[in-house]
Amino acid sequence: MAILRLDEIGSVRSPVKESIETGWAEVVSDLVLEPRFAGGLRGIEKFSHVLVVFLMHQALFDPGTDLVNRPDNRDDMPEIGIFAQRARHRPNPIGTSAVKIEAVKGNVVTVRGLDAIDGTPLLDIKPYMPEFDRIESPVVPEWARTLMRGYF
Repeated sequence: MAILRLDEIGSVRSPVKESIETGWAEVVSDLVLEPRFAGGLRGIEKFSHVLVVFLMHQALFDPGTDLVNRPDNRDDMPEIGIFAQRARHRPNPIGTSAVKIEAVKGNVVTVRGLDAIDGTPLLDIKPYMPEFDRIESPVVPEWARTLMRGYF
């Protein structure tokens, strides 16, 4: 059942053309907004980070292989459900990332650390606000800590 229609506000311009598993931390990308949304960026340059919401437009979801699996298909990882991991192949391929702002000029926000490939549709940009977005002392399972070693 479709809930609502989303319109993209722009797209990602990135040197990464196909998905990669690691190394996203140093990727510098441009969030290129449609000119009609450029005014919505006023004041964003005062923040150090933003939350980017995007559509993982090349991701596919196959319930038979993606609903429950081992993260990164690693034998040392437990079998877990899609909602307990950050895999890109999801029922609704919506991505979110907190990224560092490098520059803002016109309708372009240059960011570092966005895990989205070139041409990815942008759905929203929100300022990172620690009062809303930071969780003190979060609990994550040991497999997740193992998986993330060396990711960034």
